[in-house]
Formats: sequence, structure tokens, C-alpha cells
Amino acid sequence: MSRGVHTGGVESAVPARGILRVYLGASPGVGKTYAMLDEGRRRAERGTDVVVGFVETHGRARTAEQIGDLEVLPRLEVEHRGTVQQELDLAGLLARAPQVALVDELAHTNVPGAGHEKRWQDVEDLLAAGICVITTVNIQHLESLNDVVESITGIRQRETVPDTVVRQADAVELVDMSPQALRRRMAHGNIYAPDKVDPALSHFFREGNLTALRELALLWLADRVDEGMERYRSEHEIASRWATRERVVVAVTGGPESEGLLRRAARIASRTGGGEWLALYVSRGDGLVQVDPTRLHRLHTVTEDMGGTFHAVVGDDAATAILDFARAENATQVLIGASRRGRLSTLVNPGVGETVIAESGDIDVHIVTHEEARRATGHRRTSTGLGRRREVAGHLVGVLGPFALSALLLVTQDLHGLQTEAMTFMALVVATAIVGGRWPAIACSLISGFALNFFFTPPLRTISIASGDNAVAVVLFVAVGIAVSSVVGLAARRTAEADRSSTEAEALAVLAHSLLHAGDEQSLLAGACELFGMRGAAIVRTVGGEVVAAYGEPTPPWSEADAAVPIDDETTLVLTGRPPAAADQRLLKAYAAHASVLAERRRAAQQSDERRVLAETDQTRTALLAAVSHDLRSPLSAVKAAVGSLRNSDIDWSPADEEALLATIEEGADRLDDLVANLLDMSRLRLGSVTAHVDEVELEGTIASAVRSLPGRDRVTVSVDPAVAVVAADAGLLERVLANVVANALSYAPAATEVVVDATVVAGRAVVRVVDTGPGVPAAERGRLFEPFQRLGDVPRGEGVGLGLAVARGLTEAMGGTLTAEDTPGGGLTFVLDLPPTGEL
Repeated sequence: MSRGVHTGGVESAVPARGILRVYLGASPGVGKTYAMLDEGRRRAERGTDVVVGFVETHGRARTAEQIGDLEVLPRLEVEHRGTVQQELDLAGLLARAPQVALVDELAHTNVPGAGHEKRWQDVEDLLAAGICVITTVNIQHLESLNDVVESITGIRQRETVPDTVVRQADAVELVDMSPQALRRRMAHGNIYAPDKVDPALSHFFREGNLTALRELALLWLADRVDEGMERYRSEHEIASRWATRERVVVAVTGGPESEGLLRRAARIASRTGGGEWLALYVSRGDGLVQVDPTRLHRLHTVTEDMGGTFHAVVGDDAATAILDFARAENATQVLIGASRRGRLSTLVNPGVGETVIAESGDIDVHIVTHEEARRATGHRRTSTGLGRRREVAGHLVGVLGPFALSALLLVTQDLHGLQTEAMTFMALVVATAIVGGRWPAIACSLISGFALNFFFTPPLRTISIASGDNAVAVVLFVAVGIAVSSVVGLAARRTAEADRSSTEAEALAVLAHSLLHAGDEQSLLAGACELFGMRGAAIVRTVGGEVVAAYGEPTPPWSEADAAVPIDDETTLVLTGRPPAAADQRLLKAYAAHASVLAERRRAAQQSDERRVLAETDQTRTALLAAVSHDLRSPLSAVKAAVGSLRNSDIDWSPADEEALLATIEEGADRLDDLVANLLDMSRLRLGSVTAHVDEVELEGTIASAVRSLPGRDRVTVSVDPAVAVVAADAGLLERVLANVVANALSYAPAATEVVVDATVVAGRAVVRVVDTGPGVPAAERGRLFEPFQRLGDVPRGEGVGLGLAVARGLTEAMGGTLTAEDTPGGGLTFVLDLPPTGEL
């Protein structure tokens, strides 16, 4: 890269701008700095003048080794608030004027007095001086994504860089790593110091956070690649579509069907990962036909609410405008509503849809039907069971066939007589009846009788009938046509009835199958709507109209529904959409009977649940008696023995002995007090009589109060983020929860280790973690942790009846929070107490 050419001792014009290369990462630790240094070393080996302007290794040995023999520019030392801070020496780097400068952490904020406020401004000066720069940045530091990252991680990034700085880079390379691999690197100590690993894994480096940040980085880079592709196509005048990802253009007219088309486009785009959809309204250039602006504003709002973009263009030819817009946006699919015009007008003058299909080229075109098109082109008619195509074909054969056959017979008149001609016309009538049914056959018979009389019976070329035989022939033509068409119509009706019977049998089979498997009213109503073509269905109480279950559109009062079938004395099945056919009544009653069976099954399940609760209560009572029989007797025996010893006047106890006996009495009384308190709390939780009085509670003081009375409290380390100083909880219940959980952690953690109580804000909620490094609990048994009378692991019999964690979870849920357990990285168990924010009070 040239930084200015000297000719005769005089510097030439302003040097060419340097090239900016950015290594983009989803989070710290993915290897951006390592990749930047590796690129610098490769260029230096090729003879390029490379200088390390500023690199932050964060104490990582492999990153420091990667610097190797690269020249490192001394850092600028700036005094700020009594300390000396190190920053990039911009003046020194400009004076050194290397070909390539390595500058880490593009979003860094400089210390006041170091020159520019932001490091990206330093980089701009280097580029303006003709120095190529290789730098690094994380996706969470981009200005446009700052609020998104905060909603994911709960942390607002103070150091940001404008998107335009990174977008204008000559090259952006993603340094990627899976969340699982990154967490393993963290656990092995390859990113942060050992004392920061556990908090980092529990907060920012959670797998969900890393996955979301990785997706943001990939999508952001994909958008930039897309911009580059569009620029390349424009520069090289490439008009053909490059289907790199799905883009759906939906053309709307502003009519009532427009919102339905928008929803269809949104669904199509959502089924293709990363797909886009654009709504397009074409207005005429003469301005004669326009849509109400209020209606267009409504469509614009609906489009943006569903994740699309709305566009309006002007064009005299709507089809051409739609295709021009689709090609300009590199669209892969176009959606157009079905035409409201009739078939005849479409044949005379093709509509927008037909024109778009004919000229779309490699763009897929979807013609979407809608209610307006059906209302405009459809009409109620009596169904013959033959289908629309056969009816049209029958009319064509019945009207045109006799004339075509007459012409053929006239040409070959010398080869046949009247009998052959009559039988030929008869065959045509039969064929017409088979193809088109009754009415085309009648028309064919009348026209054939006229043709036979006019062209082939004396007197020729007249409509008079000279003999009675000819009159009989015409009558026979009509009679045979009616008879054959009636037979064909009957067969068609029988076929339709067979199809309906097959449908009913299939529906009954589905109902029978669902009786043998788990089913519910919701799936039953959905099946009824689908089978009968209804918009909504519900099961309502006959008295009062209370809705038991519903599907589809809101149900009106059941007395106004299109169909109502009693289920039992208390409930009724109602459907809305259209009056059902008489043939549907049998299936409707079958659905009602099935609903009755489901209701009976639901009542049986409720009774089973009640019996199960009684059985669990009895089991709890039995377990309680079994546990209390020993755990109450043990401390009582110790207390009684200590009191008896103190009251024995025959023994002269020393002060130390007396203190030991009194401590035994106090310890036994404390154990009894804790046991009785947990038993009472569990009883209250079982009865549902625990009421939490949630208010603002000072968290650090509550933790201190909970830990104060616990044995081994000196091993507890408390860390509370100032952002979570106050939480929404019941002070008394929260103290009990923390005391039980911390006491459990102290019981299981090795004697020489600490128990950490860490409180912070995650996604707007207060989260308290109690971390121990004990033996942990296998994942298969972790669900039993919070069950009453469970003591997992090697714990002495006298350590309680296993109620502490069960009580803690019950009290937490009473406050609107959750208490869960997860593995501690490196071994042990972490209890996670999630409380609602104070804003929910």
C-alpha cells in the first residue's frame, strides 16, 4: 500500500487511504486477537512492514506467544485520577508510518487526555494517513445492537462503535466458535483467571447468551455480504436473479383481501430461515385509480408488525411494475391474489396474474385464492357430481358435435343410408350424456334430431317431417338422451354418496382411534371444524352459556349458532360458519358422543388425581412418622442426658464441662426448633395456606441475617451486585429460603472449601446463586432434590428428615420466584434462586 510517493524531495498529493480489516467475534475468547496477530505474522514473513500498535493479551499465554518477533510500539502512558493508564500512542504510530498496524479492541474508550475519545477515531486517522489497519471488535459493541445485546445478557455495553465504521471496512472476517467449545475454553482457564471462571460461566457465558450472540454476528455479517453482492450485481449490470436466500414480494391492491395476502407472505418467509418479505402496492401513473390513504397506512402498519417492509411504486402496467420491483430486489417468489374477473373476460384480456406468470422467468409465482375472488366469480348451483370440467366438455360436445358429425356425413353421403346416419347421431347423444350428464345430452339430442331431419330425411333442406317415422326418430333421440343422462347422473350421485360414506367412515375411525389414546376437547373441536368446514366450534354449558372449550372464531350465544348438538344434560356442541347439511347430522352426533366420553374421562382423571393426592398425603404421613420417630428422639435424648448430668449433685462439674453440656442442650433445642419449623412450613404448603407479603427487601442484609445463625457461617462468601440491592420478596420467607439452601450447601461442601452466595441481575430479574464444590448430584436424581423426606448422598441419619429444600422451593414459589439446581463448573452443585424485579410490585 503506497503512503505517498516522493519525487525530487517533494511529497506527492494526499496519500491513498489505508485498508481496514476487521476480525469480528460473537463474544470475548473466540480468538479475534490471536487471528489478528497470526495475520500480522504472515504479512511480516512476506516482507510487509508490520507494527503492533496496541494488543491486549488479557494474560493469555498463547496470545502473547503469537506476537513473536513482531515490532511492538511502546504505549502512551496517561495519568488519570491518580493512576497511570496505557493507551495507543497515535502520534508515535503516525511518525513510525508502517505499512500495516495491528490495533486491538476497536470499540475501546480512551482515557481522557490520550487524544481522541474513541479508539476507532484513532484508526480513522491511521487510515487517512495511508496506513493499513487490522483490528478486532465484538458484535455486542456495535451501536445498533446495543439494546438487543442488553435484552439478551442483561448487561449494557458502555463501549460502542458506530456500525458505519465496521460496514465501511474493506474486509470483515468472522472468528467463530461454538458455545460449547467456548465454555470448555473458559472452564480450562484459557480465557479468564481461575477465580473469575465460575461467575463468568454463570452469567455472561451462559450457553443461551452465547448462542444468541453468535446468531446476531452471523446475521449481521450475512447482511453485509448481501450488500456486497447487490453492489457487485449493480456494477456489472447483472439483471438475472441470484437466489442466495428467499425473498418474497407480495403484491397488494388495498382491497379487503390484502391483509390475508400479507399474512400468507409472512408465513412463507418464516418457513425459510433468514427469509425476507416485501409488500408492494402499485399505483397508476395517471392517478385515476387510487386507494384510500388510511387503508394504505393500515397495510403499512400491519406489514411492519409482521416483520416485512412496505413499498409503493408508480406504474401504468401493474404486472410489469411488479416484476421490475421483484428483479430489483432479487426476489425469489411473488405472491398475487386470485383475479376477481370471470373466466370469459380472462380469456379475452389476460389479467395481472396471468401476465406475471408468463413473464416471471425464474421467479416462482403463487396465485393465492381469497374470499373476494370466490364471491366475484362463484355462484351457487346444483351439483351434478360430474365436476365443472366434464360439464363444460359435455356442453361443447352436445352443441358442436351434431354440426361436425353432419358435415362428415354429408361428405360421405354415398357410403351410408338413413339408418346408419340415425344410429351415428344416437351414438353421439350417448357419448354426450356420458361426458356431460343430463342437460348437454338433451341439447345434443334436440340438435341431432334437427340435423337428421334437415340434412338426411326427405324433403332435404327443410324442417318439415314427411313421414311419421322421422317424427318418431326425433322423439327417440330426445328420450334416449334423457334416459342415458339420468343413468349417468344417478351413477355420479352414487359415487358422491360413496365418497361421503368413506369420509364419514374415516372420521369415525379417527374418533375411535382418539378414544383409545389421549385426546382432549381442543383437538376434537379442531377436527370438527376441519371436517364440516366451520369457522369455529365450542362446548358450552346448556344453562348459562359458559364456554368449556373452544376452537377457531369466538363463539356467539349457542342459541344463535349454525349447529347445536346436545352432548349431555349439561353441555352442548355448537358450531359456526354455515348450516350443516342433513347428511352431516349423523357425524355431528358422533362428535357429540365423543365429547361426552372425553368429559367422562376428564371427570375420571380428576377423581384419580384426588385419590393420588390422598395417597401422597398418606405416604407423607407414614414417612413423617418414620422420620420423626428417630429424628425427634435423638436430640431429645441428648437434651435429657445433658440436663440429668447437670442436676446430678454427686458430680462436681468443671466450668468447661458445664459449658459443653449447656452447648449440647442448646444444639439439641436448635435442631428440634428447625425440625418443627420445617414440619409446620411443609404442612402449611401442603394445605396451600402460605401467603407471601411481597415488598421491597434489602437483599444483602437478608442474606447476612440468614447466614448469621448457621454453623460454619465463616465459610460463606457473599457478593451482591449493586444493581440488585433491592428485590421483590417477603422478607421472612426469603430469609428462611436462604437459610435452608445455604445450610444444605454447608452440609455437603468439603470442610476446607467456601460456599459462595452471589446475587446479580440477569435479563431484568434478580438471581441469587448458592455455589458449593461438594460431590454434586447426578442429573438423573436432581429432580428428587426438592421432594420431602429426601436426603441424597452420604449424610448421617441425624442430619434431619430431608425437608429443608422442599420447604425452600415451596416458599420461593409462594413469592412468585423459582428455585432450581444446576452443576457447578469443576464439580459441585449450584442452587439458583430467581426472584421477580421490584417493578412487578
